[in-house]
Amino acid sequence: MNMKLKALVGSAIVGSMIAGGAIGSMLFGSAASAQTSTTTTTTPAATSTPAAGTAPAAGTFKPNEDAAHEAGESAAREAQENAGQMPTVP
Repeated sequence: MNMKLKALVGSAIVGSMIAGGAIGSMLFGSAASAQTSTTTTTTPAATSTPAAGTAPAAGTFKPNEDAAHEAGESAAREAQENAGQMPTVP
């Protein structure tokens, strides 16, 4: 190959990489910003423990303190719940 053809092919490769990066940045940048938006909900102090069968707000761990659940729970799991951690043991 002569030098002009090598330079042309190299420039085309670099140009396509830059264009692909810009397009990918626009597509995935807008998707990432949409995922990072957060909403907050407030609950009255009287209902700080969720009722049975309801899921807690995303990002916060609420232990199940129901008596029937507590009876079958291991000491290690209860210790994790008391520490505010998501239980990893049965």
